[in-house]
Amino acid sequence: MGRSQETYNKKEVRSKKEKKRKEKEKKRLARKENEKKSSLDDMIAYVDENGMITSTPPDPNKKKKIKLEDIKISTPKRETSQKSDPVRKGIVTFFNDSKGFGFIKDLESQESIFFHVNNLLEDIKEDSVVNFETEMGHKGPVAVQVRLFKSG
Repeated sequence: MGRSQETYNKKEVRSKKEKKRKEKEKKRLARKENEKKSSLDDMIAYVDENGMITSTPPDPNKKKKIKLEDIKISTPKRETSQKSDPVRKGIVTFFNDSKGFGFIKDLESQESIFFHVNNLLEDIKEDSVVNFETEMGHKGPVAVQVRLFKSG
């Protein structure tokens, strides 16, 4: 008696929902049948001697014996090379007077060293030959005590 008042549209909607539910159930069962059983061996990954991830286990014949004392857990200390003469010589490769900084190319090590206008003892320009000392700044070596080079 309850269904006698149903319209054609309601019957159509109900049949579509039922059809969709059955299709979804078929897909779920098909997925379940096709699903291959994954074992623990399929999930394991290995790291080779070069640090690359592989699916093949390492060769036990290539195994190396390592002494416990040879394993270093800390970072090695940076070796500072202090010369007998801390005053270095270089050429000003870049200097921005308005911003107050520049770079000196060390003539001995050929590295570029940053300097700030606060560390200048004399007025300098680009391509000037200067004497300077270095200190470690926040981002690397910084030139301090910068003055023009006077020969003799």
